[in-house]
Amino acid sequence: MSKKNPEYDFEWCPGCGDFGVRRALEAAVAQRRIETELPAENNVVIAGIGCSGNMVHLLEDDAQPYGFHGIHGRTLPVAMGVKMAKADLNVVIVAGDGDFLSIGMEHIAPQAARNLNVAAVIMDNAVYGLTKGQGSPTSELGQVTTSTPYGNPIEQLNALRLYLTLGVSYVASGISSKVKALSEMIYDAMNHPGFAVVHVQSPCTYFHDTYDQLKGNAKKGIEPTAWAIPDDHDPGDLASAHDVVNTDGVPLGLVYRDAERMTFDARIEDMARKAKVRSAQQMVDSYAI
Repeated sequence: MSKKNPEYDFEWCPGCGDFGVRRALEAAVAQRRIETELPAENNVVIAGIGCSGNMVHLLEDDAQPYGFHGIHGRTLPVAMGVKMAKADLNVVIVAGDGDFLSIGMEHIAPQAARNLNVAAVIMDNAVYGLTKGQGSPTSELGQVTTSTPYGNPIEQLNALRLYLTLGVSYVASGISSKVKALSEMIYDAMNHPGFAVVHVQSPCTYFHDTYDQLKGNAKKGIEPTAWAIPDDHDPGDLASAHDVVNTDGVPLGLVYRDAERMTFDARIEDMARKAKVRSAQQMVDSYAI
């Protein structure tokens, strides 16, 4: 519960990775306000359904003066509507792996093809946390969940590989416990001209606590699965980006960036300049037989 929104009675579980994402997003928005000198009202947060969706209510200060808590899996269509209405707004999507990559997956390819100018922050805990821990698209093969008590029979989705394959023009990978690095990623994604996705490992401490797995635990003899992308990686090289996401473990850092593609709103503006302006009477007459 937030002091700003005392009427909401939902909570995030202690230790939930989404707390780190919230801090990172608030810091990124604050930095953007300072750098651009634009008012808080320039920012809009679009949320889906799930634990991640509560982010839209819990952001403090001026991080989210405008927000829309939509329906499950439809953050991208809503975000597109906002951008079509007012292209100069900074639109940030907050969603989870179950929301964005299951029912919402069908919207990723069209928006990647359009290069919709939004930033999506995806919180991945590999379960449906809000509805009591069912398996999600990013659940590992064999993972025990409330919906797969004998182990998940479906191979785990590689979300980063999916984004690259579908043509997302900015792909970054982070972890919720590294707040400063994550904030810098989100800030960079908001400034990217086009469709940006920051995919965040955000463990669910109640249904699927993967902190030890991701960060490693020497006392338990657990090697970390998360690793930093080397400094010599060229994010402008698509082949190199594919090499990164096809490497075992969880890469952390900027995977891919193509800042040369025209954005969807720029294409629409270009079309509008070419269109012939007609009066209402001319349009009515065009339907006359």
